[in-house]
Amino acid sequence: MRNRGILSTALAVVFLVALPLAAQPVIQHGIDSFTTIADGKTYYDFKNEPIPAGFFCKNSAPFTGRVVLKGMPLETSTPGELHGADTVIERLDDAAFDGNGRAVTRIRFRALSLASVAPIKTGCGAFHVYVTLAGSQRITTMRIDRTEEGGGTFVAPLAVDARMTFVPVRREKAARKLELVGSFTFPPTRLPWSTTGGPQAKRATVATIDTNGDFKPDTLVSGTSNFWPGWKPGGRTTAKTYGCFTCEPPSCHTDPSTGKEHCTGGVVVCNGAQCP
Repeated sequence: MRNRGILSTALAVVFLVALPLAAQPVIQHGIDSFTTIADGKTYYDFKNEPIPAGFFCKNSAPFTGRVVLKGMPLETSTPGELHGADTVIERLDDAAFDGNGRAVTRIRFRALSLASVAPIKTGCGAFHVYVTLAGSQRITTMRIDRTEEGGGTFVAPLAVDARMTFVPVRREKAARKLELVGSFTFPPTRLPWSTTGGPQAKRATVATIDTNGDFKPDTLVSGTSNFWPGWKPGGRTTAKTYGCFTCEPPSCHTDPSTGKEHCTGGVVVCNGAQCP
């Protein structure tokens, strides 16, 4: 009887020790979609890496200007599936937290659709600029830290292989297609996350989206899950005005060494208005 009591006590201790670990949530794989607004914070600066002479036409000078960008809603098989989002990041794995409240998953850019806020001016005329993904994207690792029951913070570098297309404002039949392709990586930025978004968070089920910038939906991706980047735990927003709420929290990724920045979110609506 004494041995049975010891065994029962030991099993109870093991159960109590294991309970907190069992209660740790699993972040399910899925997509995170973002909206890039025309506020001047998203840009590609050619100051340090100019577009070479002769690119726009035979006698064009090197281009050292800044291209300010805004989002163009991604094409989807069903209109409105991504609520006007222009950027999609895919989390490839379910992420299980360990005893220290840490989990990891692989991520990659899945879709990108940006356009210049205004045409750029060159000695060969003005050009609209469009930015999309260029081929298969590199995979990086996201580290997720759970600091409280409803969320925590995460860090992840973002690797981008992008195509920049220049379209003359005044098109001519003989105009050649102008493209630049570049690879760069945004350094990791620590941001909050929540298991639930705010009341106006843009949830999505599985969707077929345009991943190569040809304006034709081509790839089926998972929907959103129980991971909401940028939202503080519990879905709290930073809107301070009574009757206002945040549609999508603001976040920025910057690479100062190459003059690139991509900022998303930051839209606040008031007085019963709907999120765009």
